[in-house]
Amino acid sequence: MPTDATVPAYGDDATIEQILTAAGDTWAVVGLSDNPERAAYRVAAKLRRLGKRVVPVHPKAEAVDGEQGYASLAEIPFPVDVVDVFVNSALAGGIADQAVAIGAKAVWFQLDVVDEEAFRRTRAAGLLMVMDRSPGREIPRLGLG
Repeated sequence: MPTDATVPAYGDDATIEQILTAAGDTWAVVGLSDNPERAAYRVAAKLRRLGKRVVPVHPKAEAVDGEQGYASLAEIPFPVDVVDVFVNSALAGGIADQAVAIGAKAVWFQLDVVDEEAFRRTRAAGLLMVMDRSPGREIPRLGLG
């Protein structure tokens, strides 16, 4: 995996801040379950504290913290602003393509989720995108929380 010095703008501060503050408040978190031990659960809690609506997307479609879950992005019956991806890199590109298809404004690939082709496709489609970063770390680093 490339180091921060070799990753070209997959998580520049301007894009990170724009996604966190201006892209919208409805976040679909792909891979979010009701397991508080998982990173997705902890990041979702930080996003909620920042005022975001967090929509769980998981094959089990379980509710998390009172928010109805959905098995896929396509099943969400309202607009989604940001798609936050907690799946392995081999599956992430397909999720990014789904985010484009549903009209999301931004895609966020979590730490260790890397798909350079998906990054290029998503950016070419006009979406903001961050890859291999965590909003759970970026929110306090940028003084947003």
